[in-house]
Amino acid sequence: MTDRIVNYEEYIEKNGSLTYTNVGTSMMPLLRQGKDLFTITKRNGERCKKGDVVLYKKPPNKYVLHRIIEVRENDYVILGDNCINKEYGIKDSDIIGIMTGYVRNGREHSISDKSYRLYSFWTMKTMGIRIMLKKLKLRIKKFLKP
Repeated sequence: MTDRIVNYEEYIEKNGSLTYTNVGTSMMPLLRQGKDLFTITKRNGERCKKGDVVLYKKPPNKYVLHRIIEVRENDYVILGDNCINKEYGIKDSDIIGIMTGYVRNGREHSISDKSYRLYSFWTMKTMGIRIMLKKLKLRIKKFLKP
């Protein structure tokens, strides 16, 4: 009989971390779909911090990797680096783990690397203007559509 892992939560609980490839474009340019890998590590019980990239479960069975943009008393506000719609009400119990590194072009990167910290800082500081520009671009596309 084999020991079968059926979901990310069980895998991370058993192994402490998970390295996987992303699906979708919500975390671009940090993670490119089908090209880059990310590593999620089991939470140590502490609350997450603003700027942490977390894997969480959205009911019923959807897994999402996005960045915490606001820490509130009982929950978090989360947003993908390439998204415009904030997600509210994400609780600690929803969060499976925290991204601790990624692999791009065969090279491993840690979230403690200077380049990642700079990227994360810039992403957080320019979030408002990026959202505004993406919304403007969508309106222009809609207006120009026949």
